[in-house]
Amino acid sequence: MATVSCQACGNRVGVVKFSPAHTSVQWSGAAARTCAQATAGPFQGCPALRRSIDAAVGAGTLGLHTRDHDLL
Repeated sequence: MATVSCQACGNRVGVVKFSPAHTSVQWSGAAARTCAQATAGPFQGCPALRRSIDAAVGAGTLGLHTRDHDLL
């Protein structure tokens, strides 16, 4: 997993991209407690974090992973 920081609030989450449409995000307890989107009711994702992940992919700092090996 790579670490991605939200450009809006600075929360850091673990991210793995398996395809352009498949993203796995691992939230820490602290990030989940402080994200305004996560604490606003049923969590449907954070648009600012999504933009941050897309920016990381565009910048080349977050690449696609295959499932050819176990993730660490």
